[in-house]
Amino acid sequence: MGELVWEKRQFGHRARLALTPAQARLMDDQAHAARSMWNQLHDLWQMTPKCQRSLTRMDQTLRQARKEIDWYAALPAQAAQAILKTYMQAWRNWWDGRADEPNFKARFRTVMSVDIPQGRDLQIKRVHRRWGVVNIPKVGRVRFRWTKDLPVGKHADKDNRITGARLVKDGLGWHIAFRVQTREPKPEPHTGPQVGIDAGVNLPLALSDGNHQDHGQPPRLPDGTADRDKWLNPDEKAKLLRLEQRAAHRKSFRKPKDHNSNRLHRTYDQIKQLRARATRRATDWQHKTTTAIAKRYGTVVVEALTITNMVKSAKGTIDQPGKNVAAKSGLNRSISQEAWGRTVTMLTYKTAHQGGTLVKVPAPNTSLRCSACGFITPDSREDQATFVCKNPDCGWSANADWNAARNILHLYRMGHALVPAAGRAVVRRTRGVKPATAR
Repeated sequence: MGELVWEKRQFGHRARLALTPAQARLMDDQAHAARSMWNQLHDLWQMTPKCQRSLTRMDQTLRQARKEIDWYAALPAQAAQAILKTYMQAWRNWWDGRADEPNFKARFRTVMSVDIPQGRDLQIKRVHRRWGVVNIPKVGRVRFRWTKDLPVGKHADKDNRITGARLVKDGLGWHIAFRVQTREPKPEPHTGPQVGIDAGVNLPLALSDGNHQDHGQPPRLPDGTADRDKWLNPDEKAKLLRLEQRAAHRKSFRKPKDHNSNRLHRTYDQIKQLRARATRRATDWQHKTTTAIAKRYGTVVVEALTITNMVKSAKGTIDQPGKNVAAKSGLNRSISQEAWGRTVTMLTYKTAHQGGTLVKVPAPNTSLRCSACGFITPDSREDQATFVCKNPDCGWSANADWNAARNILHLYRMGHALVPAAGRAVVRRTRGVKPATAR
């Protein structure tokens, strides 16, 4: 038996906060101050000549703004410094081609968040089987849902500790995302079987061995259109429809260039709550499904998809209008709801944690090639869900997503792997040139 090898692991854990109305107002003030500070930094960066841009100049401006603007005092000093670091990192991500160019953050379209960069400021303590208490700077002691054991108290040391956190608000309220660092034994190589996975719309995850993963709900309505609210029960869907109709009615009374009324904002908040609940259920299904796959299979093979190109609009231009624009819009919406990219991200780190491997293979023709004979024809898809081989000597038919999953696994066995699980494909580009796949 070999010597036990230890490795550091970093992961995040998100918990829901139980705030009083006064604490919620303080958190909102911090988030609005953080957004305004980001916009001020971006404004200064755009106005400063390139030869004079520097981290020192930005830091001095930030400190001066905190002295002159009263409501900036709601934001802790460490959180303000974290905004500066995040802003500079955003520019580095753009220069390296990993993200879009940083821009201004709008009030109603930006996720409200505040960073707590130092873990020692949190002072976490477990007070109940289901509840813990965390210290939030300039807010005080706040309860949060204890759903996972955290390295706090006597269980914390230099290798197992919480390094920081981020406060995030969605339609369901404020949450805290802990950054956890642990020291764990390096997993042994996974000896499980190989499997190919095809991400689809009718069948969320089709596996090459037939053990398909479905979320138990029909992805399409009887008329064939995509059900954009499939994660809500019938009562929630009816409530969402009433709220959307109410919002449209109240919006009809708004004059051009006028602000939305408080009633309309309250209606929008109720819609956000239902949307956030659906997103939470979808993410929970993804976590449970990808964990089960990572524990069962040693090698997971997926397609190298460029999802941003797949969900582009088909409306075209005035001179060359597109065809089947409504159908393509419904398909784009269904692809976005399935969140294929997030599924691959989860599989990547979960297979590595279990000692397995995730591999990507080329995507072209995996849906059009017959997995029984290898024959490729453009009209082999009878419909969205069925594949029929047009080879006169074959004629094999099966679920289209299952056929694609078998082809994906076959490509890996033939040596067409592109990206191993432990590595992340980073496309380098010339500075200032925006890639087509940038998010």
